[in-house]
Amino acid sequence: MKIYTKSGDQGETSLVDGSRVKKNHPRVEAYGTLDELNSSLGVCVALSRSAEAFQNNSHFQALQSIQNDLFNLGSQLACPTEDWRAKMPEVSETRVLYLEAEMDAMTDVLPPLKEFILPGGHPFAAALHQARSLCRRAERRVFELESSSNLENRALIYLNRLSDYLFVLARYANHVSQVPELTWKKNT
Repeated sequence: MKIYTKSGDQGETSLVDGSRVKKNHPRVEAYGTLDELNSSLGVCVALSRSAEAFQNNSHFQALQSIQNDLFNLGSQLACPTEDWRAKMPEVSETRVLYLEAEMDAMTDVLPPLKEFILPGGHPFAAALHQARSLCRRAERRVFELESSSNLENRALIYLNRLSDYLFVLARYANHVSQVPELTWKKNT
């Protein structure tokens, strides 16, 4: 089977139900941005496996589970009608609660956040910050889509929590790796 179909050569793509839309349609923008985020998380997974402080840690497994969540969200977003969305896997409230519990556990060992921090630090943390900013963009794209359609806001809730999780995990990665966080200097 060839990977290329040439069916998108004129700037259109197919949704799950077979309908065709422009490649810049808000629906395609939303699930396309989730794909960017998922790829970014793939880099995070690779870095977490190579980071000495995280070799025996479960965070790379958590990130892989999140990658599956994003595929589930993307499949929902690629469906233009409710009957098609009902056939796709969902991201349950349990996954949002999981992210919250993980954040709470990491926050318990982190120093209090008193200033804005600059993205960076350990390469794993820097990649997590990049994924966080992509997650925020995905959240904006999904909001734009949900504003113009009848989607539930479960995707928005999950993405909002995920961006917070990625921020806390980045801080945690720097903390565990003993890399100091750099703070925003307003008058430099």
